[in-house]
Amino acid sequence: MQVTKENKDDLNATIRIRVEKPDYDQQVTDKLKDYKKKANMPGFRPGMVPMGLIKRMYYKPVLLEEINRVVSESLTKFIDDENLNILGKPLTSKEEQKEIDFDTQESFEFVFDIGLAPEIEIDFSNKDKFPYYVIDADKDLLDKHADSYANQYGEMSDGEEVQEEDVIKGNLSQLGEEGDIIDGGITVESASLSMRVIKDEDIKKQLTGSKIGEVLQIDMKKAYPSEAELAQLLGIEKEKIETEPMNFQLTIEEISRWKKAEINQELFDKAFGEGLINSEEEFRTRLKEEIEKAYAQNSDYKLFLDTKEKMLDKVKTDLPEDFIRRWLLESNEGKLTEEDLEKDFSKIKDDIKWQIIQDAFIKQFELKVEPSEVEELARQQVLMQFRQYGMAHVPEEHLKNYAGEMLKKDEERRRLYEQKFQEKITQLVKETVKLEEKKLKEEEFSKLFEK
Repeated sequence: MQVTKENKDDLNATIRIRVEKPDYDQQVTDKLKDYKKKANMPGFRPGMVPMGLIKRMYYKPVLLEEINRVVSESLTKFIDDENLNILGKPLTSKEEQKEIDFDTQESFEFVFDIGLAPEIEIDFSNKDKFPYYVIDADKDLLDKHADSYANQYGEMSDGEEVQEEDVIKGNLSQLGEEGDIIDGGITVESASLSMRVIKDEDIKKQLTGSKIGEVLQIDMKKAYPSEAELAQLLGIEKEKIETEPMNFQLTIEEISRWKKAEINQELFDKAFGEGLINSEEEFRTRLKEEIEKAYAQNSDYKLFLDTKEKMLDKVKTDLPEDFIRRWLLESNEGKLTEEDLEKDFSKIKDDIKWQIIQDAFIKQFELKVEPSEVEELARQQVLMQFRQYGMAHVPEEHLKNYAGEMLKKDEERRRLYEQKFQEKITQLVKETVKLEEKKLKEEEFSKLFEK
């Protein structure tokens, strides 16, 4: 086995792998012997099929499989041993790969093109200035978050007449062309109609102000333009919506609406635990702490985005663009056209360049993410999800179990590791550059992300 690298230029190279018979012969022979032991063919006892027949049937596919394994493992090992920072994945060389005849050859040469990531150095210091945006937790923002808690811990209450966000419960009966109830037609008892879901403004006006016991005629297709929602409500197949009359009689049985909780001790106990918050003043102090903590993360994220933008502009480096184009087209064959690629190529280059810059940050400043840090991040994100559903107090065992399930998914685990590295890069920037703090209202801060 011989593996060599030849540089075409600073960003492009080829890797040649020469495979000789001793590199694969014994493994192929062993596999054929194993096939012979297991072969069960008419006219032969199990395990007694002649080796010549086994070879005629299986030699070539076994040879191809074994050479593919040897080449793949050798290529990966060479890249790792040589510490090659490649972009994308190696591609079979169109220019230098010669045609191979597996029927006659015993020695094989495979040639791969690789794109190399440029070597860069991160250069920044306290001479560099970055804005650091801090959200002002003023009275309006505190009121908004207090209202959010009141809404989150509210409950359903009965209404006397329909209002714009109510839920109506009633009986639905299908009507014919003359407005009479169809005998044996579609009926739904105690159907729930949400005013928020109904799309037609005329029907909303028709329902608004209605009271329990009233009977109305509703064009359900106009009310619910989503066939999936309407079919689910009526308990029918979507196809029937086009063939069946969609005028219905609605008899209102109940009117329900969401009533916000009052800002009192009952809310404090539900939201934070019994006796932990004992006055509205303490409640608003707690809200201020939560807001500042939550928005500190947003402020850090904005700093990260500003760092990314500045570094992309500051770091001047070339990329192996022809290789990148070819790699993307071959990797997404049938899904990506050259026209679409060119349309997005500037953004793709920035994404690749930023990945190179991030790797340089990690290598140059020896940034590390420990598994325990990722586990804690997963736990925090699970807790946040529970809180969105009004569950503020979740047993630690549950959090660990849900976080463990999240970390079993490769995509989620990669996302969490990347997030931790982003946090460490941001912290490094905060400790190194000069930050110019700027206080903004929440609305002003949100507009920064619209650019």
